Amino acid sequence: MASTTQGTRVTRTRRARGALGTRPWAAACFLLPALALLGALVVYPIGYSVYRSLFDASGHGFVGLGNYHEVFSDDRIRTALKNNVIWVVVAPTVATALGLIFAVLTERVRWGTAFKLVVFMPMAISMLAAGIIFRLVYEQNPDRGVANAVWVGIHDTFASPAPYPGAHPRPNADLAASGGGAYTTRAAARAGTPVLLPLVAVKPEDVNGAHQAAPARAVPGKVTGTVWMDFTRGGGGTPGRIDPGEKALAGLKVEAVKGGTAVASATTAADGTFTLPASADGAQLRLPAANFASAYGGVDWLGPSLVTPSIIGAYIWMWAGFAMVLIAAGLAGVPRELLEAARVDGANEWQVFRRVTVPLLAPVLAVVVVTLMINVLKIFDLVYIIAPGSSLHDANVLALQLYQSSFGTDVNQGVGSAIAVFLLLLVLPVMYVNLRRIRREREQRR
Repeated sequence: MASTTQGTRVTRTRRARGALGTRPWAAACFLLPALALLGALVVYPIGYSVYRSLFDASGHGFVGLGNYHEVFSDDRIRTALKNNVIWVVVAPTVATALGLIFAVLTERVRWGTAFKLVVFMPMAISMLAAGIIFRLVYEQNPDRGVANAVWVGIHDTFASPAPYPGAHPRPNADLAASGGGAYTTRAAARAGTPVLLPLVAVKPEDVNGAHQAAPARAVPGKVTGTVWMDFTRGGGGTPGRIDPGEKALAGLKVEAVKGGTAVASATTAADGTFTLPASADGAQLRLPAANFASAYGGVDWLGPSLVTPSIIGAYIWMWAGFAMVLIAAGLAGVPRELLEAARVDGANEWQVFRRVTVPLLAPVLAVVVVTLMINVLKIFDLVYIIAPGSSLHDANVLALQLYQSSFGTDVNQGVGSAIAVFLLLLVLPVMYVNLRRIRREREQRR
C-alpha cells in the first residue's frame, strides 16, 4: 500500500513538471524576461502602430481607415509601392543568381577562397558607406564618376568626339547658324578666291600644340579657304583677319552646299586650310554640327528613369557575397557521388548544373531568396543617400515614405503608422512561407 502511494506521488510530480522535466512556474520565471522584452519591443509597437493608424495627424481625431485610403491614393506612396514591387522581384533574384554562379564557378579553382573573400567584403561596409561610395560612382561628371568614365571611354572608342565642341562664328561674320548646330556662309564661294572662316569660343585645350593659321592660296578652278581661331592672346589683332599667333583649326569638316545638298567636302589641314573641287564653285560653305557637338557626357544614372535600377545595382554589389557564401556552404554538402554519376551517364556540365546541382540546392536557394525579400522590403538608407533630391520621388520606397510621412516636413504619423502596418502585412506572407519551409525540414529530419 505504501508502495502504491509513493508511485502515485511520483506520477503527480512528473505531471506537475511537465514535458520539459521541470515545474511550469520555474519555466515561466525563465521565460518572463524574454517575454517582457518581446512584448515591449515587438508586440507593443505593433499594437500601438495599428492603433495610431486609425487617427489623424494630431492623434486625437479618429479617422478609421482614412489613412489606409490615403496610402493607396497618394501618388508618392503609389510610386513607393511600385518601386517596392520592382525591388522584391529584381534584387533578390539577381543577387541569388549571381551568388549561385560565383559559388559554382569558384568551387574548383585554387583562388576560389580569395575570390569569395573579395566578393563578400562589401558586406562589411555599412549601408551608409555603400551609399556614399555609389553616389560618387554614379556621378554625372565623367571626371569624377567611375560609371560614366567607363561608359564615356567605351562610347568614344567607337564614336569620335567633335574636334571643337562649343565653338561658333564670331558675331557679324559671314557664317550664320543654319539649324541643328551647323553654320553656313551667307555668300557663295567662288573658285580662285580664298574664303576666310573665323571661329571663336574654342577651348584652349582643343588647340594645344596647334599650328599657326596660314592664308589659303588661290587655286584656279578650285575653292580654297582657311578655318582658324580668330583670337589673339593678350588682345589686339583684327577681327576677320589671320593675325600672327592665331591658331589653325585642323581636322574640321567643310561642306559645299547647293540647294540644301552637299556636293563636295574637305577636311582642314594642320594649318587650317582646305581645298574643294570645281563642283564647289558657286556653293555656300557649311561647317556641319558634328564639328561643334558637345562632348558625350555619359548616362544620367541617377535621373528619374534609371535611379531605381542604379540603386538596386548598389544593393546587389553588397548582398551577392552573402548569397554566395550561403550557397557555397550548401554546395559543400551536396553528395559528389550524384554529380559524378550524372557525368558518367553522359550529362554535360550545364545539364549537371541544371538537373542535379540546382535541385539539390533548392532549400538553400529558398533561404537566400526569402531572406533577401524580407531585407529589401525594409530598404531605406541606400535610397535615401544615393538618390539626389531631384530623383528622390522617382526612387521612393515604402520604408523611406514611412520616414518622410512620420518625421519629414509634412508630418502625419497616422499615415506613417498605416504604411508601417501595410509593410508588416507585406512581410507576413514571406514569413509564413519561411516558417512552413522550416517546419517541413524538421519533419524530414525526423
